[in-house]
Amino acid sequence: MAIRTLHRYFIWANRMRAHFDEILSRGNPFSGPGQIESFLYMSYWYGGLYVVIEGWQELKLVDPEIDALLQSPNVGLLRRYRNGVFHFQTEYNDTRFEAFMTEGAATVEWVRTLNSEFRRYLLQAMQELSQGH
Repeated sequence: MAIRTLHRYFIWANRMRAHFDEILSRGNPFSGPGQIESFLYMSYWYGGLYVVIEGWQELKLVDPEIDALLQSPNVGLLRRYRNGVFHFQTEYNDTRFEAFMTEGAATVEWVRTLNSEFRRYLLQAMQELSQGH
């Protein structure tokens, strides 16, 4: 079942989100000594979430809420961000990172909503699989 594989990729990405949220709870994570750790977890979460998008599209899954979110231009920005994370860049502040983050609160709300919708869908799918549906 390919949905189980997609769920695994989501679990990995979501674990990075949980680490990132734990750092956020400590205060301003983007300055001072915790800055590198903040960007680490945020970036791996974002990169991993894009892999979930790729899997969703490859499996041709359908869900009105998720599909609406995937119509956003943020998908392309997130793809570029993922490429910046997982493909070596010579520039420390690569434009792939800056393009996604300069959109500000709009991308933050979008990525968190997308993460929540994937969680909802995949938890339901996994429950149905465990019940033999």
